[in-house]
Amino acid sequence: MTTALRPDRFDWTLVRSFLAVLDAGSLLGAARRLGAQQPTLSRQVAQLEAQLGAPLFERTGRGVTPTALALDIVDAARQMAGGADALSQSLARRRGATGGTVRITTSQVAATWLLPPLLAELQQSAPEIQVELVASNALSNLLRREADIAVRMVRPAQASLVARKLGDIAIVAAAHERYLARAGTPRTPAELLRHRLIGYDRDETIIRGFAAAGLAVGREHFVLRTDDQVAYGQLVAAGAGIGFVARYNLAHWPGVVPLLPALKVPAMPCWLAVHREIRGSPAVRRVFDFLAEAIPPALAAGGR
Repeated sequence: MTTALRPDRFDWTLVRSFLAVLDAGSLLGAARRLGAQQPTLSRQVAQLEAQLGAPLFERTGRGVTPTALALDIVDAARQMAGGADALSQSLARRRGATGGTVRITTSQVAATWLLPPLLAELQQSAPEIQVELVASNALSNLLRREADIAVRMVRPAQASLVARKLGDIAIVAAAHERYLARAGTPRTPAELLRHRLIGYDRDETIIRGFAAAGLAVGREHFVLRTDDQVAYGQLVAAGAGIGFVARYNLAHWPGVVPLLPALKVPAMPCWLAVHREIRGSPAVRRVFDFLAEAIPPALAAGGR
């Protein structure tokens, strides 16, 4: 009667060692083939023999000779080996299928401070995926496949896109502690006008924000002006004055603190978008799902 090897009862490592010794004719030869230690193989064969309740090999001066039990189970063992090889090949194909290049577009600020640590984490968990990061404030057209995934502060309008809101980006007035040590800390929004303010050059977003708060502020009130969002943040981080920045950036700027907690600056929504057709790509789906999970906690950073 043939003794059946059941995968639920046998450690595959033990069966693999058994076959290696059987094919090599010795423990030493099997160890060389597997790149393992001879005592380890001997122990694994002994464990399998203990489970079967009978010896598998007779030790001779030059090697080993299979017993009747060994010959009885060898076909089942080779079937297990074939199954293990098939599983390994399937996993390899699966890893290959999830690989590829994914192109992500987002704003200059998010590309500089929000996404880099997240993409570094992604590379550790999915090294088979290559990422192209497009840092641009222009809205890349996902319909024309200028990018695979978009992280944006406006909701995509195209019906063929799958969009998920990840949260709201809190905007705060902020300054470096060095600046505040020199100029003092404003206690009311009106006191901001007595400080060195950092504003935009042609973009009137901040001016409209002051108007909504009932403060008449013109371009001339900003002693430093730039429409480059990265340069804007660096000016705040350098202690040049008071600016309005995404709160999550404070985690990247040591010494920069939020001001005027009672000042309610409208938050910006953060959206993740992908084209419906390419969402089925394993690589795109992997990156989309990763960003959907990783971005919300990152947006909450800097909450001091």
